[in-house]
This record gives sequence, C-alpha cells and structure tokens, in this order.
Amino acid sequence: MDEYDAELSGWGKHPVARCRVRTPETREAVLAALTPNVIARGLGRSYGDPALNASGVVLDLTRLDRYLGFDAATGTLTCEAGVSLAQIIEDFAPRGFFPAITPGTKYVTVGGCIANDVHGKAHHVDGCFSSCVDEISVLLASGEIVRASREENADLFWASFGGVGLVGIILTATLRLRRIETTYFHQRAVTVGDLDELLAAFEEYDAKYPYSVAWIDSLATGAKLGRGVLTVGDHAKLADLPARLARDPRRITPPSPLKVPFDLPSFALNTATIRVLNEVLDGVQSRGAPIAHYEKFFYPLDFVGEWNRGYGKRGFTQYQFVVPLADGPRHIRAILETIATSGQAPFLNVLKKLGKEQGLLSFPFEGYTFAIDFPIRDGLTELLHTLDRMVLEAGGRIYLGKDAFTDAATFRAMYPRVDEWLEIKARVDPEQVFQSDLGRRVGLCG
Repeated sequence: MDEYDAELSGWGKHPVARCRVRTPETREAVLAALTPNVIARGLGRSYGDPALNASGVVLDLTRLDRYLGFDAATGTLTCEAGVSLAQIIEDFAPRGFFPAITPGTKYVTVGGCIANDVHGKAHHVDGCFSSCVDEISVLLASGEIVRASREENADLFWASFGGVGLVGIILTATLRLRRIETTYFHQRAVTVGDLDELLAAFEEYDAKYPYSVAWIDSLATGAKLGRGVLTVGDHAKLADLPARLARDPRRITPPSPLKVPFDLPSFALNTATIRVLNEVLDGVQSRGAPIAHYEKFFYPLDFVGEWNRGYGKRGFTQYQFVVPLADGPRHIRAILETIATSGQAPFLNVLKKLGKEQGLLSFPFEGYTFAIDFPIRDGLTELLHTLDRMVLEAGGRIYLGKDAFTDAATFRAMYPRVDEWLEIKARVDPEQVFQSDLGRRVGLCG
C-alpha cells in the first residue's frame, strides 16, 4: 500500500486540500488503513469536497476493482467498490449488458455512485443508483464488515446511499445490469424558444421516452429565457440499426485521445466565448443523429479528457438544485433571471425532470433539476448563497455531490430527514472516524 501527501480536489478543481493519501489494494489492506479521521475516494469526479479531508486521511480505493461474481441469467454483478462504470461497459456491453443507471460520465466508481446515489437522464422512470443495487458490504468504524440490503441492516443500506462516505467504507456491491441488444440509442431533438415551451415539451415527451435532458442557452434573457433543445431517447434494438451499425451492434469505444493539455487562462472565459459555445451547443444538440452511440448519448463530455482544465486554475463549481413541480416554472424563472443579472455568466445550463424521492440524503425528488456550471470568480460565493435562499424558499435543495459552498444551516433546512441519518451515523460511528471537508462544512460529522 502506497502512502503519500498530495493536493487533491474534486472535478471542479475547487476547493483544493492537502491530504494524506493511502492506496490499499485489498479488503485486508483497507482494514489496516482504517484510522480516525478518514474518508474514501474513488475517481475524484464529485465536483466539490465530498472526498477531501484536509485534516486527515483519504483512502484511494480505485485499486479495489475486481469482479467477484456475475449471473448472466439475471444480469446481476457483484464487484468491489473501485470498479468503474467505464470498466463495466467495456467488459459487459459486448455481452449484452449495460449499467442500469448512469450519470453523465462513465469515469465514476461503483462506490462513488453509491456514496452520491447518482441519477441519470431517466430518474423519473428508473430512480437513483440505489434502485439497481441489491446489497452492499460496508466497513464500519469498529472494523466490522457488515452486509446491508433492503431486508438486512436496511438502515445502514439507506444511510449509505447519498451518505457521501460518512457512515462507512463501501467495499463491495451487488447490482443489476440492464440487458441490451445494442449500444445505440434512438434520439430526438426538440428545439424550444423559451422556458414555457421547454417545460411543456418535457410533459409531452416524458410519456414517450425514458431518457430526457435539455440544454439551455445560458445567455438567453427576457422573452427568450429558457431557450434551448430538449433531447429525448430510448435504447435501440438490433432491428432498428442501419446495416453499417448492425455489423457491430454492441460496439464500445476506447478512451478518447483528446485532452485539454493545460489550465486555460481565466480571460478565456468571458461572455464572447460563452456565446460562441452556446451557438456550437445549439447546433450540435439540435442536429443530433436519430441513432446515437452511447458515448454521444450518455457521455458527450467524456470525449475530451481533463475538460475541467478549460475553466482555468481557479476551477469551477456546478450548482445543481431541484425544485418541486408545483409552482416550479415561477421559481425557475426567478432563479434564472437572478443569474442573468448577477454578472456571473454560467458556462453551461442543463435541465432534467426527476421522479419520486428515495433514501435519507439522496438528492432527487419529484421536480425540475438544473445543473449550472459557474467559473470561480470574485462575487460567486454571494450569488450562490442567494440562490440557496431562493431554492430553499421554493421547497428545493442542492446536490451534495456537486456542492462546494452551502452552509450547515441551509443544508439542514433543505434535507428534512437529516436527523434520521445523523442517528444512524451516531450509532455506527460514535467516535466520528469517518470525516470529510464537506461533512464538517454541512454538519454531517464533528
């Protein structure tokens, strides 16, 4: 097991913390590395500080990446927590299986998916990652390894999903993969002129397609506020593919060789470049092919490695919030107008519709969710606190997996079941062994 000091950050490159890192390769090594004031880390794709621990130890679990069992009849996979979705796709898509639930990048570990209870473009149909997981094994602060499922140690099971690693270390998971005929998708682009048209399009097409996501012009204001493109889709069957694609219907692709080679200068992020990006995105989204490979459908940003460098050395934050459907358009409009007049031009706006709530600290509930990329600039903190108040007033909440700014009082007000989670935390980790910068910031650990 390697051990070293390193400056770490999430994918947003903000904040940065100097941490003591340990890299165990086996379950026994994880147990040996267990120490007070520790947090687990996967591939570092959480945007903020869930896997940072400036005053303690970070366990890099990416070497725990073994498959432990697979049932082809049911598509049930048991694996270690360091297995990535990219690895699962590479090994199982050619056999006719795909992750049942995936976020917007495949470079995330199963353990990270559990810790953040990630969701994707079909949450209103499929739910969060917890929906496809049958059982997990968790290393507790006591050194005991406990199995947890919906029937056995159910409180620990649900506290782990969305619990950002603070109740214990996920060692293994048993999850159900989705059976597929191809790695391609039907997709349809619907261009909309404003927010009302966009939300109406969601209502119309969500009944027809399981996957949906909208890109919104981040600079559009006034009558054009909410202008953008809704993309909807579903899995393509073998009979749906043209002959050239049917020759290799479960094609997978190697990692893209394209990378952003260095941090771009901060002056490169300005209204002019954002306007150009929006024009490019408008064209790309509105003219998408009717049959799309999974890479373009699910993971368009994975095509450019280290794309977070495009935000410069100061990095960025992705502000993701959800507000209820009831009166949602009014609150969304007010939030977008506040952003538009703030002087903090966002780089990317993405809207999805979420389904029913599940878990204790899982982010989604039935409503509209926005994910908005903001470069780190002077004055951003004040804007985000203003947005927090508006989201809270609307009955909404922010996503811990993306957050780097919300305070403890606001977080507590947004998550009504936090006391239930804290009771479980106190029982399984009474000495507060598991800690992180995020946990201390929002009051989930001492």
